[in-house]
Amino acid sequence: MGKVVRSTLANVTRTPKLRQEAEKLAAMPDDTIDLSDIPEATEKFWKNAVRNPWYRPRKQQVTLRIDADVLAWLRRGGKGYQSRLNSLLRNAMLEQLRGKTEPHRGKKKSA
Repeated sequence: MGKVVRSTLANVTRTPKLRQEAEKLAAMPDDTIDLSDIPEATEKFWKNAVRNPWYRPRKQQVTLRIDADVLAWLRRGGKGYQSRLNSLLRNAMLEQLRGKTEPHRGKKKSA
């Protein structure tokens, strides 16, 4: 296997001509841009959109307190209970973001 080479736009050397062209395009008002060859992305277009199957979000280690019976239920499924918990939370998050559910506020603590 060959060496992996990573590059960012910060590494790209831009000539003065390219820089001037980019500035000119950035200053152009949106209504003057020709979009005739690009179909409009309507709500219908996004309805069945799915996340890239190769997308892997960055994981973050946290300490989490959950009820013992909930943890037992997750562990009953065998290895991978943390992944199942993450999947349940992701599904709840996506439903909320789609407007299907209200945000969960949790219990109010009494003073």
